[in-house]
Amino acid sequence: MTDITQLLGDEAQSLLEHRCETFSKDDLYLPGPDFVDRVMSDSDRTPNVLSSMQHLFNHGRLGGTGYLAVLPVDQGIEHSAGASFAPNPIYFDPKNIVELALEGGCNCVASTLGVLSSVARRYAHKIPFMLKLNHNETLTLPAMHDQTPFARIEQAHDMGCVAVGATIYFGSADSRRQICEMTAAFERAHELGMVTVLWSYLRNDNFKKDGVDYHTASDLTSQAVHLAATIKADIVKQKLPTNNGGYTAIGFGHTHDRVYSQLTSDHPIDLTRYQVANSYMGRAGLINSGGASGVNDLQQAVRTAVINKRAGGMGLISGRKAFQKPMREGIEILNAVQDVYLSSEVTIA
Repeated sequence: MTDITQLLGDEAQSLLEHRCETFSKDDLYLPGPDFVDRVMSDSDRTPNVLSSMQHLFNHGRLGGTGYLAVLPVDQGIEHSAGASFAPNPIYFDPKNIVELALEGGCNCVASTLGVLSSVARRYAHKIPFMLKLNHNETLTLPAMHDQTPFARIEQAHDMGCVAVGATIYFGSADSRRQICEMTAAFERAHELGMVTVLWSYLRNDNFKKDGVDYHTASDLTSQAVHLAATIKADIVKQKLPTNNGGYTAIGFGHTHDRVYSQLTSDHPIDLTRYQVANSYMGRAGLINSGGASGVNDLQQAVRTAVINKRAGGMGLISGRKAFQKPMREGIEILNAVQDVYLSSEVTIA
């Protein structure tokens, strides 16, 4: 706990002692060792899906806690292999991606069809696999806000994956098609007994107004979380909110004054709790993304983990902060995040 406090620096008191007065923690479905029995057993998920979810919960340093630490490496497509792996070229080899997840004590490794299939026989029985189904490849010019399926559900099942992931760019011109594609894909994944995870992101140039970027506004990202839960995502990946009031600033859609006066505040934990509330009050687990690699990655990763846990989230999915470092430093960052969820002193706000 001393290490966590030191890493948080001047924000330590604000983040560790905050009490949420928007949504009570007593009204949330919080993560825990019994999450599958206590929460997921209410749903229509098959025994095979429940078994796969429990398999995710049981692996790695967070095994048995009900929290998740996922290593996602799909940036070779999303950001180009050169941009992603040049800082640490060992990760051009898929073997080292999985080794980082193993050595870092992650619950799961999430990556592309090519990465996971190339090493499936060596590793699929050693760490849970999550296949990322669609991508926005960046070789197209001009760039566009779209996601293209790169894999079929059956391919994930056949290589031993326990989960599949996908992205929808809510708000983009092609989002309606993406919703249809992933609704069908998630239903098929559930039929085959796999957990479904949605990268629930926003993409629309109109979400920037008067110099402010509302792509990470709590009200807008929370609605994207709600849409993800609607298409039966078992886990929702969302960026940590950095501001609020996207609906009102941009002047579109539908919202309510109480969203801003009573159900959120300007505190990052309250902004994130609104995301949890929109995930059916935590029935769909919220995992926040670690973000891009930078100069203070260890501190930023721990900060994000503290906010997510105290808000009622289920964990962190962090890639670039770990794999764009030497493996030893990447493992240190992954373990520091896990320590937040292992700490009994970092409690629900």
